[in-house]
Amino acid sequence: MAATASPDPTLARTLAGSSFRRADTLRDERGAEPGHKVEQFLRSLSGWLPPAREGGRSIASFNKAIVDSAARLRELPDEEIAQSFRTELQAMKASGAGLRDSPRVVAVFACIGEASRRTLGMWPHPVQFTGASVLLSGCLAEMQTGEGKTLVAGLAATAMAGSGAVVHVISTNDYLARRDYEEMRPLFEFFGMTGACIQGEMEPDERRGAYRHSICYLSGKELVFDYMKDRLAGHGTMPTRVAQVRQLWTSGSAADSNGEPLIPALHFAIVDEADSVLIDEARTPMIISREAPGLYEPELLQWAIAAARSLLQGQHFRLVGARELELLPGALEACPSLPENIRPVWRSTQWRTLLLRQALTAVHLFLKDQHYILSENKVQIVDESTGRVMPDRSWEQGLHQLIEVKEGVEITQGRETMARMTFQRFFRRYFLLAGLTGTGAEASRELWSVYRLKVRRIPPNRDSQRIRLADRCVASSAEKWRLVAEDACAAAARGQPVLVGTRSVEASEQVGAELARRGVEHVVLNARQDADEAGIVREAGQPGRITVATNMAGRGTDIKLKAQARAAGGLHVILSEFHESPRVDRQLFGRSGRQGEAGSVCAVICSEDPLFASLPAWWRRAMSWRTGSLQRQAVRLAVLWSQSQAERRAYKGRMHTLRQDRELNRLIGFAGSGI
Repeated sequence: MAATASPDPTLARTLAGSSFRRADTLRDERGAEPGHKVEQFLRSLSGWLPPAREGGRSIASFNKAIVDSAARLRELPDEEIAQSFRTELQAMKASGAGLRDSPRVVAVFACIGEASRRTLGMWPHPVQFTGASVLLSGCLAEMQTGEGKTLVAGLAATAMAGSGAVVHVISTNDYLARRDYEEMRPLFEFFGMTGACIQGEMEPDERRGAYRHSICYLSGKELVFDYMKDRLAGHGTMPTRVAQVRQLWTSGSAADSNGEPLIPALHFAIVDEADSVLIDEARTPMIISREAPGLYEPELLQWAIAAARSLLQGQHFRLVGARELELLPGALEACPSLPENIRPVWRSTQWRTLLLRQALTAVHLFLKDQHYILSENKVQIVDESTGRVMPDRSWEQGLHQLIEVKEGVEITQGRETMARMTFQRFFRRYFLLAGLTGTGAEASRELWSVYRLKVRRIPPNRDSQRIRLADRCVASSAEKWRLVAEDACAAAARGQPVLVGTRSVEASEQVGAELARRGVEHVVLNARQDADEAGIVREAGQPGRITVATNMAGRGTDIKLKAQARAAGGLHVILSEFHESPRVDRQLFGRSGRQGEAGSVCAVICSEDPLFASLPAWWRRAMSWRTGSLQRQAVRLAVLWSQSQAERRAYKGRMHTLRQDRELNRLIGFAGSGI
């Protein structure tokens, strides 16, 4: 197994050259904002500016320079191209210029492009070269679905690893990490560099070896958990920015010793589907825990759920957010009497209030087949942003056990938190952070304020031919599922492949039941049927095939159309419910019309959908009137207002999680672990 080459002091400055100013402006990793409040405010202003867009002329000019440079390489043997690549990087070392700042980046990309042509059979599009250049500057490149982001990440990873940096390419799940690594591996090997992929079932020694390759592909969750394991094992506290720079200058390849940490360094990270990893998954901190005696006796949990079910909304409690509620006066008095054999501590008003609030949360805010499913007589958490099951995960502070009581399954043992870290706090520890996504503009303010990541929009290689059909809104869920099935069947009859997007497992099964009632062949992809997720999505481009998927199940896997499907009008996407974040809607619609192909999208919704629950009754009635300009306007405004309110609540929730994590880190040094 080859180990990562040591970044020598001058070559590593290649990495810092284009991003050192950005590193200096990051927040102090112990949690405090540097500088005066006025300075903080002025820094945050740039987050309010709309994301910059790469111009067509600059893209064409950059591409022409690369093509002209690559023309001189066509007749050279592989060894000479690899040597030219190394020579150009050495020249950058001598000049001290950053990878993107140096004019030699054209020659570097020419070498990588020619290697891609020879090893992968692909010459990068102009926008792919530009996207890789954006990554090297420590920014987030917004590129539409189907623009080849896997190759963009591979180009940037090759250039950066050639400079001697440790490179991590981060995906949303193990499958995508393995797929992208296997696809890009020939490109790395062309230049004498090695790559690796980390999977969830790997042992610590395998992980340690994988991290010491030039380029490592893995999921964000695996990376954060491995980092926490290192800190729990006593491999130091978080270095200051100065110490991190010093580490970059001096760190060498790790020794083959069991005493070495899993992760040797945090130099450069490319986060694929960055909005999913850095925004959606940042709502919940990563926690390492161990089994411990339960805080709550089973009899107490039974009492809490029974009490929660007896209380009335509006009279005893009220909802104050998507995941928050508060007790009203008299709530405790309305509860049944406590069991006699419980510990005295639970007879205090403060502890009973805490437990009752958790029980109400379990009963009213966490829903079966949306937030969790029952599998093998166990409560299994569903990732709301992807629709996938998260095995071996549990909610803390007794919530998981309360939901088990609610569902009548065996109560698992309580767990004690050993380590805790948010994605926000972890990813800011990289010396240089970059990302790729199809929907970064909506989250540009948060990406800048939290991660100091600027979004740069890159136009598609070919203009989209996707057709946005009129949205339809009806008054009842039953009527909505009927219309969804009718629309799907009509498009399939024309030969179009159909993708129906739903928000929950329950909704996907309702669509499936409606299609089955009509005798229509279809495939349902949700948390219950996710074993062959990527395979199902790959086949979704067959003519007349109907695929029903929760949220963005299969995100990151292209739906490749057959010739007959293209001729019939391309992929038809039906959105059956608007999401709280407009980014998720745009991601779903983006599956259609990729790389200039034909396609169509529409939304079939209901005024009873949860997103519109806070709207007044007259507004919801106006949404389901007969089709007309007033009805369309009512629907459009309802979606805009409801999504803006939901986004505001979600943002506040993530910021609360970050502040709480920062405060815990300040007070107890990561639960005594020094993380």
